[in-house]
Amino acid sequence: MNKTEALRAKMAKEGVDLIALGPGAHLEWLTGMKPHADERPLIYCLTADHAGILMPSLEAESARMQTDLPFFEWSDADGPAEALEQLIAAQGDKPTLSIVLDETMRADHAALIQDRFMNASRQFAESTIGALRARKMPEEYTLLKANAKIADAAMQAAWAEMRPGMTELDVAEVARATFSELGAKPIFTIIGAGSNGAMPHHHTGDTVLKVGDVVVMDIGGAQNGFSSDITRMAVMGEAPEEYEKVHAVVEAAVQAAINVARPGVRAHVLDDAARGVITDAGYGEYFMHRLGHGMGVEVHEPPYLSASSQAILDEGMVFSIEPGIYLPGRFGLRLEDIVILRADGPEVLSELPRGTQVIAI
Repeated sequence: MNKTEALRAKMAKEGVDLIALGPGAHLEWLTGMKPHADERPLIYCLTADHAGILMPSLEAESARMQTDLPFFEWSDADGPAEALEQLIAAQGDKPTLSIVLDETMRADHAALIQDRFMNASRQFAESTIGALRARKMPEEYTLLKANAKIADAAMQAAWAEMRPGMTELDVAEVARATFSELGAKPIFTIIGAGSNGAMPHHHTGDTVLKVGDVVVMDIGGAQNGFSSDITRMAVMGEAPEEYEKVHAVVEAAVQAAINVARPGVRAHVLDDAARGVITDAGYGEYFMHRLGHGMGVEVHEPPYLSASSQAILDEGMVFSIEPGIYLPGRFGLRLEDIVILRADGPEVLSELPRGTQVIAI
């Protein structure tokens, strides 16, 4: 069963008559298309019997190189109304009682579909294409595993080059160059030295690495439509006071989340387990973000692992486990692995140990 067939089966199960997607991750996952997105409505529509695209004529030639789906073209001079009616007519005369809209679609584009089916119930993609995206297929796992291996290599390359006197940007550039050399596009390189590491989303900058610094290293790259995301810790020579204790607590939090992660468990249970370890150790106020996020076509996608998340985890889901402790003015410490949930628990995609990398001085 291909992705479109699987989506139609899901539509039938959920009682959905029409799915409308704009340019973005849903459309890319389903069709492989990555069309240019602007103010001109470009909308993919899928029913049980038909698929077609409302297509600005300006984009048609380029988009045709990515798909053989039927286009219903419109020009700037004419506007999209007539082409949309032609697309809807091509879907047949079955009543459209329930529609699913891409939650990332422009509001004015979504309104074209909503206005045309004013009496239909409306929902977003979570229970249909979102649910399928969350459960990775074997070939998707293979791509994610390959990306994780590249990220491991980029992290190790950065460690090999790190020295006092380098800036955060210098270290980031080593990782980015390695991603590129291995055929992946660098997406992000968060390098937080010393007190900068106490800011979870520190903007990598000109801070100079010095002896005794704790360095948070959060990097990711993309290849073949999927991404990587990993966070490891380095210390420039001797670690500062309390560092080893904090590292042990964060590692225990990772293990606690892994130990409770099973199909059928709600996402908040993992956050609760990790947060409980950190809170019991006296650092609860210094863990200020959710435990993790799903990953696939997008670096951040459902399921989200937070204290309030009621999402039910299922076999094949891929998500991060990344607890952290951030001590203002001192240092931060985060350990992050991407896992795929198997029937008996999580499989960690990275092969890089979570221990601290000590940089020889």
